[in-house]
Amino acid sequence: MANKLIVSPSPHVQSTQSTATIMRDVVIALLPALVVSTVVFGTGVLAVTALSVAACVLFEYLIQRFLVKGSCTICNWSAVVTGVLLAFNLPASIPWWIVLIGAFVAIAVAKMTFGGLGKNPFNPALVGRVFLLIAYPVQMTSFPAPVSGALDALSGATPLAAVKHGVEAGIVPMQDLLLGNMPGSLGEVASLALVLGFVYLLWRKVITWHVPVTVLATMALFAFVVALSRGGDAALLWQFPLFHILAGGALLGSIFMATDYATSPMTVRGAVIYAVGIGAITMCIRLWGAYPEGMSFAILIMNSVTPLLNKYVKPTRFGVK
Repeated sequence: MANKLIVSPSPHVQSTQSTATIMRDVVIALLPALVVSTVVFGTGVLAVTALSVAACVLFEYLIQRFLVKGSCTICNWSAVVTGVLLAFNLPASIPWWIVLIGAFVAIAVAKMTFGGLGKNPFNPALVGRVFLLIAYPVQMTSFPAPVSGALDALSGATPLAAVKHGVEAGIVPMQDLLLGNMPGSLGEVASLALVLGFVYLLWRKVITWHVPVTVLATMALFAFVVALSRGGDAALLWQFPLFHILAGGALLGSIFMATDYATSPMTVRGAVIYAVGIGAITMCIRLWGAYPEGMSFAILIMNSVTPLLNKYVKPTRFGVK
């Protein structure tokens, strides 16, 4: 008779979810945004995304095969997720060789240098994006106009960049921010599709609501206070916060990047502090910084704080008064 009482050290598996199933769910959640972006910018979106994914998978395989010489992990879909998220942070017109450089930085520098999935302190896709933004600012900020040719008033600039240069936030109708009828990177132009992906991830219990909702609520409150201090009318008091939630990478960053298991705090209290920091830093950069968007920088900064939050923000141990 087999012994059914098996004693083993922790950690103990508490769920049927695996790394591969979680990563596949993230890819599925991103598909609606990919469809919207393709409709807005054309088939070049698919080419950028496919190249980014293929490059990330290839670089991870080559590093594991010839440098690390460990077990191959490309089948867990994490490199695919990194590739899609990196592509979502790029313009549809980005040159192909810049995509390859971004993929190499994301995988080789930000991920595999630290030992691979689960050991990286910073989100790989964001490291790749920030590196490209600093190294190739012109190409990274040259956004094609939507295929429909709408919103000529923006002259190819993103809504955040337009507002940064003094254009009123109300020039971009809220329905265009929701449906993606505006210039921007692949993941900036599909707010409604990103929210749909958020609902899917909540339903699949891949993420919890704490980080995304806290980031967006902090940004909205920050924008409301700023609008109030500027003596804005009643319309501006609700338009300004809503604009900052829907424009730029707020939804993409808060839902799909700030919730990364490896780079976010393990406790709810730590996650809330982490999310408040992301929202506040993002708004500070958007309003007073040199860049129109600050989500990427804010997440990376708070990624560096995560080890401290995990150390000092802990639940009370059982039996301790």
